[in-house]
Amino acid sequence: MDRTVDRPRRPRLSLVPRERRFYNLFAQQGSLVSDALTELSKSLLEGRSRHPRMRDLEHRCDEVTAEIYALANRTFVAPMDREDIMALAASLDDVVDLAEEASDKLELYHVAQITEPAREMGELLAQAGAAIARAVEGLERLVGLEEHRLEIHRLENEGDRVTRRALGDLFADEQLPATHLVKWKDLYDLLEATMDKCEHVANVIATLAIKNA
Repeated sequence: MDRTVDRPRRPRLSLVPRERRFYNLFAQQGSLVSDALTELSKSLLEGRSRHPRMRDLEHRCDEVTAEIYALANRTFVAPMDREDIMALAASLDDVVDLAEEASDKLELYHVAQITEPAREMGELLAQAGAAIARAVEGLERLVGLEEHRLEIHRLENEGDRVTRRALGDLFADEQLPATHLVKWKDLYDLLEATMDKCEHVANVIATLAIKNA
């Protein structure tokens, strides 16, 4: 007589939920990037500070980024290379950090009147943020990534033209006070750096798409 006792089998460890979690977290980051750049654009269009809201978005993005890092370190099988996961999370977080810094400088410098080039840059950044959010949403299925990369690249090129024109006008006006010149040179550089980081995000996503196709 077989006296072997049938013991309940332990459920097999499923890695799928963890893999899905990465994409959910990246989608959260993409949404925060879009929200932050939209808020920055509104600040530039309206000429008033939205820094408390921007600071909140920056803190939330830091939390999501930390969660992605922790998940990557404890997940046995990740949907992509851990180095790529870290690179994408860091680059998305960098966009929000720069947007928050630009917002902080607007408040710190007591900017009373926003220049037209700054408003244009704000609009371009808001469009880039929306494109990043769409690209991240398509990451899991690798849908539409090249289209979004090209759009962000186009916006970055347009941002370069706006910044060059703005800096040329800034230094051509010899009547401007030195403090005004210093403030706006710093702000234009920050806005351009934020756009450059958006393009970097697009390039990271494009690399992921190639490696995981």
